[in-house]
Amino acid sequence: MSNKKTGKSNSEGFVVVPLRHPGRWLSAALMLYVILVIADLLITNPRWLWGTVWEYLFSGPVLTGVGNTLFLTVLAEIVGISFGILLAIMRLSENPLLSWSSAAYTWIFRGIPPLVMILFIYFFSALVPVLSIGIPFGPSIKLVATNKVITQLIAAVLGLGLAQAAYVSEIVRSGILSVSPGQTRASLALGMTPLRAMRHIVFPQAMRVVVPPLSNEVISMVKATSLVSVIAYTELLTTVQQIYSRTFEQIPLLMVAVIWYGFITTILTIAQSHIEGRLNKSVKTMKRGK
Repeated sequence: MSNKKTGKSNSEGFVVVPLRHPGRWLSAALMLYVILVIADLLITNPRWLWGTVWEYLFSGPVLTGVGNTLFLTVLAEIVGISFGILLAIMRLSENPLLSWSSAAYTWIFRGIPPLVMILFIYFFSALVPVLSIGIPFGPSIKLVATNKVITQLIAAVLGLGLAQAAYVSEIVRSGILSVSPGQTRASLALGMTPLRAMRHIVFPQAMRVVVPPLSNEVISMVKATSLVSVIAYTELLTTVQQIYSRTFEQIPLLMVAVIWYGFITTILTIAQSHIEGRLNKSVKTMKRGK
């Protein structure tokens, strides 16, 4: 009687009792409660002012801010990825001066918050009023006033890009190290130059390791552009701040920024998944060919 209530018997006469997961059900119930609370807050609270959100979501100033955010992201990523690849190659160099310089750069810039770096570059004219070229500890030729060169856009691009380069260099270096050294030796034995071997043999194989974390850095950069609001560059967050400073509708305007940031990161996440799928497919094709 008890066996029938507790489980089913198999062909050998043993009673099979289904495994219960009370913790799983409790976690699911708790998560459902949290979702319902959030939904209740979004739907029933009139202070969200959703009408104001839709009013400004596609307004001219907001769209301009979105465009500036994307423009800043592209420029900062060009600086970060290009300089990061160079730093990774320097770090792997047999020249100790190049290797130590790259390691020192990575150590310093990983320790400085990007917000501090943006402000430091923006106020760099207080340290060096005039940009010049010359011999260290010797005579120099003054070229141009620093504040004419370091505009809001330049400070934003350099602040974000130089900070990003420190992280990109470690990502690229780990990708290069994941490729067997025998690949490089074989390429050099075939008469390739080290640069050509790196470009045509090592980098293509390292991309499978590099792309996922590098894509995450690009997505993080979109959100990091909001930091440049401290120097009043008119990206998305600065734009909505300028609007709600006049209308005093902080929450709905911030929701406009949240929606646009979420949309951009979603598109980039889909692109990341597509690129990773193509790389995995290429690797499988190469393995079948072997």
